[in-house]
Amino acid sequence: MNKPADGTRRTPLSRERVLRAAVAFADAEGTDALSMRRLAQELGVVPMALYKHVANKDELLDGMVDLVVGEIGPPGEGGWQHVVRERILSARRTLRGHPWVARVVESRPAPTPALLGYLDSMAGLFRAGGFSVDLTHHAMHAMGSRLLGFSQELFDDTAAPPDPEVLAQLARAYPHIAELAGSAEHDAGSAVGGCDDQAEFEFALDLLLDGLERLRAGGRR
Repeated sequence: MNKPADGTRRTPLSRERVLRAAVAFADAEGTDALSMRRLAQELGVVPMALYKHVANKDELLDGMVDLVVGEIGPPGEGGWQHVVRERILSARRTLRGHPWVARVVESRPAPTPALLGYLDSMAGLFRAGGFSVDLTHHAMHAMGSRLLGFSQELFDDTAAPPDPEVLAQLARAYPHIAELAGSAEHDAGSAVGGCDDQAEFEFALDLLLDGLERLRAGGRR
């Protein structure tokens, strides 16, 4: 590779360097703005130079997902429920540092190698904790995307409160939904401790883990 005009030696392009630059770009501007041309500009190379390392944007996105999933820490020690819970919360912290990852994971036609490795390790934690193959199968389905620390919500609690007149119309047709939509937060005595995204996630996670433990302890096969 030629030297830049100032005579300094340019860092050689590699697949890892391309992927890390793409992750940094997506963190700042999102994946919709990401293209091979924009990424090449960020790296100071011509677009064709990228194709030696990634074939297209789909392969680029897969590699970006694998890079982020690789940042999730290894399992800790303790009972299966504690270990699974802490690993999932570690995944959640990692993915929240890269807000675009959840949407990209959901959009990919098949799991990437690093994602498969992570899911395999999670299944292994259930098996090591005394789960049968069948119960592990059910657990993985029940947990779904929560294994990676995110879930698809029914309601957008970040939206502005609806207009009172719209809310009144909504209440007449869908009284219970309107009751939820008109509530800025749960009652102070709510079991989930307020309508907070992290609290809601951990509340649902603990419900699932407690239910799975009852099945495991009961000898469910």
